[in-house]
Amino acid sequence: MNDTISAAERASFYKVLYGRRDVRSAFLPDPIADDCLLRILQAAHHAPSVGLSQPWNFITVTRLDTRQQVFNAFCEANNEAQQLFTGDRKEKYASLKLQGILDAPMNVLVTCDRTRGGSIVLGKTHQPEMDKYSTVCAVQNLWLAARSENIGVGWVSIIRPESLVDIFGLPAHVVPIAYLCLGYVKHFDDQPELQIKGWEQRTSLKDLVFPERWPSIPSDKS
Repeated sequence: MNDTISAAERASFYKVLYGRRDVRSAFLPDPIADDCLLRILQAAHHAPSVGLSQPWNFITVTRLDTRQQVFNAFCEANNEAQQLFTGDRKEKYASLKLQGILDAPMNVLVTCDRTRGGSIVLGKTHQPEMDKYSTVCAVQNLWLAARSENIGVGWVSIIRPESLVDIFGLPAHVVPIAYLCLGYVKHFDDQPELQIKGWEQRTSLKDLVFPERWPSIPSDKS
């Protein structure tokens, strides 16, 4: 097996990576074929995980009544979040569409089983949150695989975790990590939607890379 990545394959990977978007609107009603969904979930399942514990599960959601419960929970949290902003920022927040729960033909809840692998897991001994970080890696794999299938994904984080626990009957040792909306879309934007709408701009990489250690803060000596 030749495991060398060719220039063309590398270019395709970066095209998918830089073309990934958090999709909130423009979902089409077309269903996702079973074989396509399986490829996406297999990609997520091949994410790195601490101690190879594979702590994730994927709850696929298509029933409208279930998605309506999630949408109601989002609306409650979103109304609370809007009150945290003031002035123009509050007005702009109110104008943003921040989810596609009812628009997308499928939602997926990605969870983390905090008991997966037993009471002592290689790599969690001193960083117990690594199982959650591993599950986030699965979310990223899912996101990129979906983009390669021309399927949009939107992560709905404006929702109380306990609401998801109640709606989906999660046991105490299983925590919700990501509620995702999946579906084909009319188009993918060239830039992140929040950047297009002026909420934030991408930070320059040069401002985020430090050599060797965190930069020291100059002391104020007079």
